[in-house]
Amino acid sequence: MDFDAVEDCLALKHNRKLKRTREIQDGEARLSVHAQAAAKLQRRLRRFSRYRFDARIKVSVFREGQTTVYWGRASELGLDGIGATLSGELQNGEVVSLEFPIPLAPYLLKLRAVVRYSDGLRCGFEFLVVTDEQRQAIHQFCVVLANVS
Repeated sequence: MDFDAVEDCLALKHNRKLKRTREIQDGEARLSVHAQAAAKLQRRLRRFSRYRFDARIKVSVFREGQTTVYWGRASELGLDGIGATLSGELQNGEVVSLEFPIPLAPYLLKLRAVVRYSDGLRCGFEFLVVTDEQRQAIHQFCVVLANVS
């Protein structure tokens, strides 16, 4: 763990009491100090950057002998995965099929992915099998998204 990560952890412990007090005083829903620090630490631990990305996404999961399909909105994209909010819940570790459009050929990406993060309807997916053509398209699109951000 690097020095900044240790410093973030110490700040988390110190700010928990302050966080509760602020939330009570403000009386509004907002990202807590703990959640902000956890998100900052998670961004440091990622292998690839994530970029804001808004598109409709279709997620298919095979459970108990049948395929269940959920629709949702993608919110971020990286070279190794995608984040989305779906119409149904998934479990960490489930393998799914994803379909989502990008504005570059092949225009509709169809990928296998594993659920790495699941919090209610919000999920994070890591791509499992990516062809060279798909990897190149994702890379080119991430370059475009990085320049827009």
